[in-house]
Amino acid sequence: MKKILFGLFLILMLFPVSSGFSQKSDTLSTLSVVLTSETPFVYQDDEGYTIVVGNVENKNKITSVTNVQLVVNFYDDTGFEPIETVRGSTILELIPESGISPYVIKSSSPNPNITQVSIFLEGFSPSSSKSQQLKVESTSVVLDENLKISGVLTNGGSPITDTSVHIAFYDSFIPPRLVGVSSIPIGDIAANDKVDFYFNEAIDSRAVNFQIFAQSDVFYSNFITEDVPEQLTRLVTISNTSLKDSEGNRLAEINVGSTVNIQSDVWVQFSTDQATNETPYRYYAQVKESGDKPYVEFLGKFDGRFIGTGSQSIAIDWIPENSGVYFIETFVWDRSNIPIAQKGPIVLIIVN
Repeated sequence: MKKILFGLFLILMLFPVSSGFSQKSDTLSTLSVVLTSETPFVYQDDEGYTIVVGNVENKNKITSVTNVQLVVNFYDDTGFEPIETVRGSTILELIPESGISPYVIKSSSPNPNITQVSIFLEGFSPSSSKSQQLKVESTSVVLDENLKISGVLTNGGSPITDTSVHIAFYDSFIPPRLVGVSSIPIGDIAANDKVDFYFNEAIDSRAVNFQIFAQSDVFYSNFITEDVPEQLTRLVTISNTSLKDSEGNRLAEINVGSTVNIQSDVWVQFSTDQATNETPYRYYAQVKESGDKPYVEFLGKFDGRFIGTGSQSIAIDWIPENSGVYFIETFVWDRSNIPIAQKGPIVLIIVN
C-alpha cells in the first residue's frame, strides 16, 4: 500500500467498490471528532466525477461541533502526488453531542485517471447545542423505478429558517457503509407547523435501509431508520393515503359535516388492456370507528380507469356525520371485485 505522508486516515479505493482501508493514529488523545471506522464508499457517477461518501462522528458526550472541515486527495495509479484536492464539510452544519453526520465530497473534474483517494479531518469548532424540536415521520415508502418516500416534518418550537430534510442510504455490510445521501431544502417553517416532504430518488442497488433526519438554523430532528422495500410485484400499489380539504390542504383533524377528500396515490405497473392502454378499476374507501368492536361509519366506491402506467391519484369525498377517532382503509379492485392491489396504508383521523 502506497504511503501518504499527510492525513489522519488513508483509504485506497478501486472502483466501483473500495478494496482497502487504513487508519493512522492521531497524536491528540482527546480528539473527539473522527471519521467513522467503516470504509467510505467511493464511486464514479454517470458524468465521470469521483464521489466519496462517509460519516463523521462526534464522540463528545457534552459538546456539539460545527465547521467540520474535510480534505480529500484524489490520486492516479502512481499515488505519489494528488492530482486533485477538494475540501468539503458534513451534511449537518452542526453535529450534536454523540451524533453522526454524513458527508459527500465530489472531485472537481470528471477525471478517469482517479483510482485512489485519501481523506482526512482538517478541523472543527465546538458549538452550543441545538434543541431537538423537529420531528420527522415517514408516511409512505414505495420502490418502483425510484424510491419514493413521503413524510411529514413537524416544528415543535419557534419559527425557523434554513430547514432541510436529508436521507442517508446504507448497504448490508457490518458495519454498514453509507452509499448515498439526498437532501431537500424546506426553508422557513412557522412555529408549531407541519410541512410535507417527498423524495423521488434513484438509489444505489446496494442500499438496503435508510435514515431520515432534518436540521434548521436552531433545531435538529430525530433519526428514523427504515428498510428499502422490495420491488413492486402487484399490478397496482397504493403508496400513500391522505385527507385533504377542497383547496388541497392536508388535514390532521376534521369537523362533522365538512366535506373531505380521501385521496390515494397509486403506482400502476402495467395496463391490463394493451390496445387501449387502460386499466378499469374500482376504488373503495372504508372508514371505521376506532375501538374493540369498530363499526363502519362510511364505505365509498368510485369506478374509474387508469390511463397508462406510473404514478396516479384516485379520490372519494366523505362527509363525517359523527365525532370520534376513525381509521381509514383503502382498496383497489378490478370490475370483477378481484383485488389488484394490497390494502393501502391505514390513516387515523379525529372528527370533532
